Amino acid sequence: QERLVETGGGLVQAGGSLRLSCAASDTLRTYTMGWFRRAPGNEREFVAAISWTGDNTHYTDSVKGRFTISRDNAKNTMNLQMNSMKPEDTGVYYCAAGGVSPTTTRAYEYDYWGQGTQVTVSS
Repeated sequence: QERLVETGGGLVQAGGSLRLSCAASDTLRTYTMGWFRRAPGNEREFVAAISWTGDNTHYTDSVKGRFTISRDNAKNTMNLQMNSMKPEDTGVYYCAAGGVSPTTTRAYEYDYWGQGTQVTVSS
């Protein structure tokens, strides 16, 4: 059964760093994987995605140069390294997987989702 489990959320001060991880079931190894986030009162928004080979990545403009997505298919894990964090990065971060291009930013096109992990950036 397909499964995604996020870890690594927490509280960090503005300018700090956090690293999120997503453990995936082996059946998702050939899927594009991505991160979305939902800020309070907002809809779920795309953050970053990576192709199953790891060769292609895509980021929303607001995190370019600050966040880095990566994956290790041997371990069935995906990571999001978040640096120079801002209060507007606060939200619940979700790991997702889908048979889509990593440039796909619409949440409904991803097939599998984790439960989410809270990230809070204090000013």
